[in-house]
Amino acid sequence: MSDFTNRTFDEIDVDATVSVSRTLTATDVEALALAAGDVEGFHIEGGSIGDRLSAQGAAAIALIAGLLNRRLPGPGSAIVGSNFRYSGACHVGDTLTATVTAARKHDEGHRIEFACRCVNQGGDVLVDGVATVAAPTHRIAYANLATPEIILRRNDGFAKLFKRCEALPPITCAVVHPCDRDSLLGALEAARRGLIVPILVGPEARIRVVARAESVDLAPYQIVGVEHSHAAAEKAVEMARAGNVEALMKGSLHTDELMGSVVPSASGLRTARRISHVFVLDVPTYPRLLMVTDAAINLYPTLEDKVDICQNAIDLAHILGIAKPKVAILSAVETINPKIPGTLDAAALCKMADRGQITGALLDGPLAFDNAVSVEAARTKSIRSAVAGEADILLVPDLEAGNMLAKQLQYLAGADAAGIVCGTRVPVVLTSRADNVRTRLASAAVLKLVAHDRREKLLGKP
Repeated sequence: MSDFTNRTFDEIDVDATVSVSRTLTATDVEALALAAGDVEGFHIEGGSIGDRLSAQGAAAIALIAGLLNRRLPGPGSAIVGSNFRYSGACHVGDTLTATVTAARKHDEGHRIEFACRCVNQGGDVLVDGVATVAAPTHRIAYANLATPEIILRRNDGFAKLFKRCEALPPITCAVVHPCDRDSLLGALEAARRGLIVPILVGPEARIRVVARAESVDLAPYQIVGVEHSHAAAEKAVEMARAGNVEALMKGSLHTDELMGSVVPSASGLRTARRISHVFVLDVPTYPRLLMVTDAAINLYPTLEDKVDICQNAIDLAHILGIAKPKVAILSAVETINPKIPGTLDAAALCKMADRGQITGALLDGPLAFDNAVSVEAARTKSIRSAVAGEADILLVPDLEAGNMLAKQLQYLAGADAAGIVCGTRVPVVLTSRADNVRTRLASAAVLKLVAHDRREKLLGKP
């Protein structure tokens, strides 16, 4: 908490000066890059977040603006003009020192010209020049003004997935009915990033109309023409069964239409496992990837269904690099209550894990959501658990609860969410029309890792 009291135009003498120093963190760099509009869906990748700030001078300008707006002249000021020269670049760990000095005063409009300069720890000049400020004419004090903490990503889990994908060749993927802008461009962007080799399955004339409207060249890509979306789903599944593609990606058709072709035992892509869906969420305020299952396919799963849903998510976690995932089985309460069936299922699943019927993870439940993701909440309720507060996987009681939870994390907590169907012969991505570029690419990255894991298993690799 800080107090900020301004200095009025009349109180500021020529040569009045003030300085501030700050060591840049990864959060600072990401915040400035985002503010500069320098981050698109795939920009922060492979751990490079925080290694550089391509919008040169943004950090220095932020420090200078902070000095003028908070210190000299302070609250009530308005920066009305600037002329800066830029050189060098900023990196995480650099210590920047910004200085502003009153150089000239102009009575008209209460303008003051400030000489501004920012250097790094080695004395290299990053920014210098002049800012013209309309100084306040009366006293303004901000008492106990909190400097808000910027809440951005703690770990950028998707960047780690993108980095792993760089070492792997792209996988052949049938893009089912890519007949709108987002589904077509999302697939082609995934291709450009080396995640997939897309085969576009759908009405060719409609696909080409979208491509022309977006000035996209389809010459490098194979198109499998069919009459309509239902035929596209059937053809894509047929191609997967024949081994012609290693994955499916939903385009502009409805989810139930695609899954209607995936689910049948005789003609679809079923395995011995029940088919389920997993959201892989990168929540800005959570220090690890968070998986939610099942929020898209199984409406009201039985205990038997939940065994497969749980194991599917555990196996996916292993593929994503989580050696011993922690599974929190969610309910409204953390105690077993015969009147709440989900708590009984949770208790049974934990005991089944003890007996080796579910493997490869630590399970605990029932756990309320707060106890699953907050160590402090679990401690307050005296819950002693290796899972509580540190969950990697949230197993929800039914689709309604899971879908609401996943969307709340996306729209209220700013989470990016990849989604994938498990328990099928090949991985299937169910994109949404509301997905942004980063989400579509993250889903393709998960798809690629799962497809490569399946390929290695077929080749007999450990």
